[in-house]
Amino acid sequence: MTTPATPSAPKSAGDSPNLVAVDEAYTALTFEDRLRIFWQKNGKTVLALLVVALVAILAKGGWDYMEANKEQDIGHAYTEAGTPDKLQAFAAAHADHVLAAVAKLRIADEAYAAGKSNEAISGYEQAIAALKSGPLVSRAKLGLAMAKLQAGKTADGTAALQQLAYDTTEPKGTRVEASYQLASLASVAGKADDVRKYSQQVMQIDPSSPWTQRVFMLQANLPAAEPAATSAASGIKLPAVGK
Repeated sequence: MTTPATPSAPKSAGDSPNLVAVDEAYTALTFEDRLRIFWQKNGKTVLALLVVALVAILAKGGWDYMEANKEQDIGHAYTEAGTPDKLQAFAAAHADHVLAAVAKLRIADEAYAAGKSNEAISGYEQAIAALKSGPLVSRAKLGLAMAKLQAGKTADGTAALQQLAYDTTEPKGTRVEASYQLASLASVAGKADDVRKYSQQVMQIDPSSPWTQRVFMLQANLPAAEPAATSAASGIKLPAVGK
């Protein structure tokens, strides 16, 4: 019976000449060589990511550029709208743009100037609804009050002016002009006490306002105040001093 041959001892990984050659070869690579190997393996993936990022950047820039051109075109169209009809067309074409609200305010102003009270009232109401907030809203509210007065709606117009004059959240310029208009209405109606009251309101809001000079003129045209009490010759008994 033959004795089986003793199997050879397996070689360890460290004894593999191929592995040693690969490890030593990679270790010996320079940084530049490793970069080259990396790009050979991953270059396409990295390039694809760069292309995606570049497309996103260009798309964002292109969108911004298009939006800027659009705004410029809208602004130019607004500037060219020099008549009420053109302003109406502009407002209809750009209903969601803030300049459409401004166009409506201009339409209302022109209607008021032309004595078209009802059209002015409608225009100011549309402008207020479109503008929502800001100083132009106060401007439109003042125009609406004046248009109501122009239309003969004196009570409504006066109430609107009073609301503006005494609302401290409204711009000072709007409040002082509303107060002057109230003083002017009182002057026409011969209500001297109201003239003085609203004139005082003007001076309290802004003593340096041009409206202050106007209320001075209104007060100067008031009739002389009647004496609080007449002499004994009139037959009316004067109250005793101190009582």
